[in-house]
Amino acid sequence: MTENAITKREPQAPTRPERAQQTPVFVPRVDIRESAAEVVLVADLPGVDETTVSIDLEGSELTLRGRAVLKAPEGFALTYQEYQSGDYERVFTLGDTIDRNRIHAAVKDGVLRLTLPKAQEAQPRRIVVTAG
Repeated sequence: MTENAITKREPQAPTRPERAQQTPVFVPRVDIRESAAEVVLVADLPGVDETTVSIDLEGSELTLRGRAVLKAPEGFALTYQEYQSGDYERVFTLGDTIDRNRIHAAVKDGVLRLTLPKAQEAQPRRIVVTAG
């Protein structure tokens, strides 16, 4: 992965002096893949959909936040639960090679896919050599 594309911070529980709600905060697991044209970030956010996830970009910091409120499907009663309701939060630092105006995000079945296109200047290209 290109050093300047995205910088991973070690997962840590967010430290905030005040929270309006006393819910647990989880650090989601993330896979990061890179091609010549883009960086793709895939985050596991069980219980999150497009209405309960937010992505903020301030300067070079990209922050993922989500809220999971888990409910048993209609007609079923909860017998055993390993997940709990809570918030997700993870912060990444973007390098100058990411085109911030073309970032795209989609969430489906609790999996967030964030596409971070590289700026044209950062993409590899072949220089044509001519005689003379």
